[in-house]
Amino acid sequence: MSLNHVRPWRNIYRRTSRQIMVGNVPVGGDAPITVQTMTNTLTTDIKATIAQVQAATDAGADIVRISVPDEASSKALRHIVPEVSVPIVADIHFHYKRGIEAAEAGAACLRINPGNIGNESRVKDVIKAARDHNCSIRIGVNAGSLEKHLLDKYGEPCPDAMVESGLDHIKILQDNDFHEFKISCKASDVFMAAAAYQQLAEATDAPIHLGITEAGGLTSGTIKSAIGLGNLLWMGIGDTIRVSLSADPVEEVKVGYEILKSLGLRHRGVNIISCPSCARQGFDVIKTVEKLEKRLEHIKTPMSLSIIGCVVNGPGEALMTDVGFTGGGAGSGMVYLAGKQSHKMDNEKMIDHIVEQVEARAAILDAENSVPNAAE
Repeated sequence: MSLNHVRPWRNIYRRTSRQIMVGNVPVGGDAPITVQTMTNTLTTDIKATIAQVQAATDAGADIVRISVPDEASSKALRHIVPEVSVPIVADIHFHYKRGIEAAEAGAACLRINPGNIGNESRVKDVIKAARDHNCSIRIGVNAGSLEKHLLDKYGEPCPDAMVESGLDHIKILQDNDFHEFKISCKASDVFMAAAAYQQLAEATDAPIHLGITEAGGLTSGTIKSAIGLGNLLWMGIGDTIRVSLSADPVEEVKVGYEILKSLGLRHRGVNIISCPSCARQGFDVIKTVEKLEKRLEHIKTPMSLSIIGCVVNGPGEALMTDVGFTGGGAGSGMVYLAGKQSHKMDNEKMIDHIVEQVEARAAILDAENSVPNAAE
């Protein structure tokens, strides 16, 4: 088995939630926490949208959301859904008829915003379409688009207003005997979002979709999302996540996985443990890690790789990783395999050699996991 296993003292006890299906992907209950993203192409550009969904899928996205702002987008969805391998969530705002059309077009889930989808009778029409076409629904509360009566009541967006909005909408779905739903309470303010999600987790057993909305660019958005989502996930809250970045959707998927991997909640691909480098380094750590990240993107097997510039922490880190390389002297370093010192390797050849060792280790782990009780 991989050395990148979860130790008992790292266990996170997830909140108990109902499980629903988004297409063929389970969300909630004991299902793995899923990673989502959203396309930013024009939905009517069918070819570009399909390509972006496929790129996100290759990066590991379990579910992809597509905006459906007009009838032309609904029609385009009919051509997109059959060409992709992941469930598609149709993002619906303002026009409830788009929700009906998206369900008819093959969407696996409809995302509706209580603040702008319309009155209860329109929501009922969307519920009927979802039921008729085997769609789930996400209630997507957003601090920036709360209902007017709630803003009048609370004076400003706040966690209480967000949760009340969500629970009001849950009641509409439940009153119509519809239970295949999940819910989110997003805000761009980390404190507001976290407080809303904590209240929501206590008020419903519905699966929860986590997100810090409009988080920002790649760096700032990653940090805000890691803090907000990381703390909630640490508390056991969250069944599916989307990292909202002003960046390529593939980057959202990568960041989402890194957040889950750092908490031991999902394992996919190579987890590189590397030092920040200093004057003690026996090779250029930064450039090496940059090259290895690109060279190892094709590895889907969960495993760990340590790249440490010197012998201060290198040997210790390598003992806990599947493959390791620790810088030494005279232009060479030590290779570790399965936590044990193996052989020396010249720095000039190390990148190709490490890639070969990672691929070989991945093949071993895949073989072990394909045989029942192989790790016992």
